[in-house]
Amino acid sequence: MGAHPYWYFVEYQPDLTRALEELREREFRAGRYNPVIPFLDFPLGPGSPEPGPEHESIEDALEAADADGTRSILDIQAIGEQPDFYTAFPLDDDTLESLFGTTQPTHEMVEDNMDFLENIDRGQAVYILVYKAGRPDEIFFAGYSFD
Repeated sequence: MGAHPYWYFVEYQPDLTRALEELREREFRAGRYNPVIPFLDFPLGPGSPEPGPEHESIEDALEAADADGTRSILDIQAIGEQPDFYTAFPLDDDTLESLFGTTQPTHEMVEDNMDFLENIDRGQAVYILVYKAGRPDEIFFAGYSFD
């Protein structure tokens, strides 16, 4: 099987680790992960399924997903500076400039140009600070599943 992309916009907060943990917990509680929903359609919206978790914890869900991974942000366990498995890392300024013409992309810019997904390896994710009126407004997380 090929890897599957996933992505999320969340409200900005300066503590990126906390933002990631809260997103992981939200998606776990919603049950939006493999094996509860083997293949989830992105982007998520108001009509996205929320069957609830079928596991006691995120760790139990990761174990149940086995080598396929959860096909969701649950697979990402840390914020880092460089690409690595289970890690979200920032897109560098050169890539942001190349993709969006700025280092402060807006929600619409990111949504309209996700070419950077092609450069994310399986089991890894990126994050982008998303701006509105010159200030950080959201954090965008995007990654690829293991399978």
